[in-house]
Amino acid sequence: MDFAKLFSDFNSIKVAIVGDVMLDTYWWGNVDRISPEAPVPVVALKRKELRVGGAANVALNSVSMGAQTTILSVIGNDPDGKDLVALLKNSGINTDHILTSDKRITTNKTRVMSRNQQMMRLDAEITTDIDRETEDRLLENIKTLFKKQQPDILIFEDYNKGILTERVISELIQLCEEYKVVSSVDPKKKNFLSFKGVTIFKPNLKEVREGLNILTDQVDLPALQEIHKALQQHLQHNVSFITLSEKGVFYDDGTTARIIPTHIRSIADVSGAGDTVISVASLVYATTKDMNLAAEMANIAGGLVCEEVGTAAINKEKLLQECLLLLNK
Repeated sequence: MDFAKLFSDFNSIKVAIVGDVMLDTYWWGNVDRISPEAPVPVVALKRKELRVGGAANVALNSVSMGAQTTILSVIGNDPDGKDLVALLKNSGINTDHILTSDKRITTNKTRVMSRNQQMMRLDAEITTDIDRETEDRLLENIKTLFKKQQPDILIFEDYNKGILTERVISELIQLCEEYKVVSSVDPKKKNFLSFKGVTIFKPNLKEVREGLNILTDQVDLPALQEIHKALQQHLQHNVSFITLSEKGVFYDDGTTARIIPTHIRSIADVSGAGDTVISVASLVYATTKDMNLAAEMANIAGGLVCEEVGTAAINKEKLLQECLLLLNK
């Protein structure tokens, strides 16, 4: 594999990401005493850091790989939304198709950190489904994008915050089929079996067990192939791509099924690793149509970002060097 050429080819790929965007706020400080008011630590705050999260972090990973990246979502008409859009624009992500709504607030997850450990998390969010009028606006936005600048891949990023309704999901998968666009999804519990006809279905093992009501703890190839068959009965999708935490990843594309073990890493934080995995796997598959390569590279990328504290985008050069080291044998 000519990885240098492959990584160069990513620059011509158009990626559209639709789903729940959020702002990640980090308050960093020190703890050296317990509060006299309650048995809780007192955090002396030193600095504040804003990062993108959810579907926005998938977009950040995509643009970090060099792809032409557009994000489509709905946020609140509020300061958090303005901060989020500014961060995305500064990263080179197209935000022209983000809608604002006075009926929503921008999801903001505030983490209080000390000594690289999370002390507390505060969530500000609305998780009810967007209304019919907002659905109409979002779908029209996406249809306009497809007509003007057809993407090579559409990634659904569902965090159960209400953007990906059943109607939005079904109409967008139909749109992808009409335009011959590859589609992939990182599902969550609420809409787990709603992505009928998607190309790549990428849950983690826990989500699969909950979504299919599976009680067995087996994590071997025959058991995972049975899970793929069970998913296909519901979804009629092309590829199952399941992350297995410390055991690596599994994929089944109908002709080949493999468990790819994880590479040994010094794990600092698993936050956002799933965002990196879906982004890299989708981008590689859209470029090569090779699911084995997509799974191998996504597995490496997920491990690399786990070495960073907090949600962090993949470093393209570092991933290239790791692919040359681990896959070019």
